Amino acid sequence: MAVLGNVLLAAGLLSTVLSLGLYIRGAVRPGGNLRFARLTLAASTILVVLSSALLLFLILTHDFSIGYVYSYSDVSLPLHFLISTFYAGQEGSFLFWALCAGAIALVLRSRSARAGVEAPVMSVVAAVQAFLLLLLVVRSPFRTIWEMFPGAPAIPPADGRGLNPLLQNFWMVIHPPVLFLGFAAMTAPFALAVAGLWKKNAEMLSAHAFPWLLFAAGVLGLGIMLGAYWAYGVLGWGGYWGWDPVENSSLVPWLTVVALLHTLIAQRRTGSYVRTNYLLAVASFVLVIYSTFLTRSGVLGDASVHAFTDPGAEVYWILLGGVALSAAAGLAALAVRWRAFGPGEKRSALLTRETSLGGGMLALILSAAVILFGTSLPILTRTRVEPSFYDATNMPIAVLLALLIGFALFMQWEAPDGYFTLRRSLTSLGIAAAVCLALLAAGVRDGGAMPLIFAAVFAIVVNVRFGAAAARTDWRSLGGKIAHAGVGLFLLGVVATGRFGAKEHAVLPQYSPRTVLGRSMTYLGYEQGANGRLAFAVSVTGPHETFRLSPSMAPGGEQGVLRTPDIASFLTEDVYISPVGVQAPETARASTGSVPDPEVLVADVSTKPCINFLWGGTLVMMAGFALACLKRSKES
Repeated sequence: MAVLGNVLLAAGLLSTVLSLGLYIRGAVRPGGNLRFARLTLAASTILVVLSSALLLFLILTHDFSIGYVYSYSDVSLPLHFLISTFYAGQEGSFLFWALCAGAIALVLRSRSARAGVEAPVMSVVAAVQAFLLLLLVVRSPFRTIWEMFPGAPAIPPADGRGLNPLLQNFWMVIHPPVLFLGFAAMTAPFALAVAGLWKKNAEMLSAHAFPWLLFAAGVLGLGIMLGAYWAYGVLGWGGYWGWDPVENSSLVPWLTVVALLHTLIAQRRTGSYVRTNYLLAVASFVLVIYSTFLTRSGVLGDASVHAFTDPGAEVYWILLGGVALSAAAGLAALAVRWRAFGPGEKRSALLTRETSLGGGMLALILSAAVILFGTSLPILTRTRVEPSFYDATNMPIAVLLALLIGFALFMQWEAPDGYFTLRRSLTSLGIAAAVCLALLAAGVRDGGAMPLIFAAVFAIVVNVRFGAAAARTDWRSLGGKIAHAGVGLFLLGVVATGRFGAKEHAVLPQYSPRTVLGRSMTYLGYEQGANGRLAFAVSVTGPHETFRLSPSMAPGGEQGVLRTPDIASFLTEDVYISPVGVQAPETARASTGSVPDPEVLVADVSTKPCINFLWGGTLVMMAGFALACLKRSKES
């Protein structure tokens, strides 16, 4: 089976390279027959599908003679976790990425053929797929256990090492596939950008990339937030985002793609930002490869809990080469076309929707640059950036973005009129001010949070008002307004949980109530489950409710003790308990000479106000992306 898997991957790489050569010939000599290029591309995708099916079969049949299967699975894993081991390791995740990229390549081939740009576009797509397959040939998931672990016994083991306990969670089944699908979708706008530069077609991006950008931004954004939800509900550190370098590395390309979406709208309407859009399309894909380099090259092994630490020198240099080649190809092509892709008629007006979109783009790029700087710093020096750096630098950017989201809808495309814009926005500004005054009257005194609250409420009110008006004429045009309202809700959730949450280190003696954060909490004991897991029972009584939480702890082998929190969610607040440890009274230890059953639970207790604004804002934002993608896809 190992030989068959390696043959399939090698054949897939060969077929992709052949398709690449045929498509390049078709792009250089237009008018030729692309039938063989299409056949070899389809063959490449089929071979990737067969490779994926084979790896999944080896996992499900517990073939521990395969080193990858042995490393990430065992016979006790339930089916859904067993399937998730397909992409739990480095090699499997590359294969899953290639599988998604192959499916996207077939769809893009069909759409680009109808648009008459198949050869140049698919040349770039084939090059990207060849890059992924080269990684798989060099770092194959079909290597035997004896290749991966020299000195292993001659007889394959009866069981594997198993899946990391931290990954044995429902979100492991969903989060990585969504994220890799988003990464794969970024190939399409990159291919369209390079093809447009190659063929001196300044309208290539604006004419064909919009649905792909919406799809990529929506899927990648959803993948990022699924990871945040996973961290919040499982990892036990009380947060959904820790500004970890690997978390940041997936956020940065999302920010640049969203920036590109907005300036692409301006290009379609006014012909502006052409060079900017091509630069952003290239940069977004380069940042995806750079994200993969950070995660899987081992360079952040000491700076991130998510990074792979032993990738192998071949993977390191191939990934670094991918970053360098994609950046060099895109930037060189842009440099050649710089003058030809220059702006047409110059516009001197400032207060127009075009400039507001440009301002939003600059704010997003500034945020991406700040995050990229902090994320990359551990590579260059031994310095690590603290989360407070990201919070402080992104707060004013978020305020500016929210204000632009609101004011942009009041601005005109052609005729600037600052007085008209301000007069139309007075009602929405007044509602936002009234909300802030109500919060002040309720006792909120955080001056640093008020600007963001004001701007977020303003953005929500404006987009709801315009959305209600638009719904009466064409509901399909609501995508952008829904997404922007979701951004406002999301920002309210961020500021509420980050600035107004509370946390307390609690010591809870068994059966003895303690007041923690305004609620009475009573530790009732524990139950021992499988694999040494201790599930603690804590009764909580608040002003208007009584409920029980069951945080748990379990031995995690090399990962130490695994602490899983429990959360009670309400409309405006979450109550969050994460166990720290258990203690026994010292007197009992001294008198008996042994440690009795634990009688004191030590836990971190926190409240997260308005956390549902954050999760709800994410879902609203993604719904807006989906609706906009549906509309643009039909238009194109």
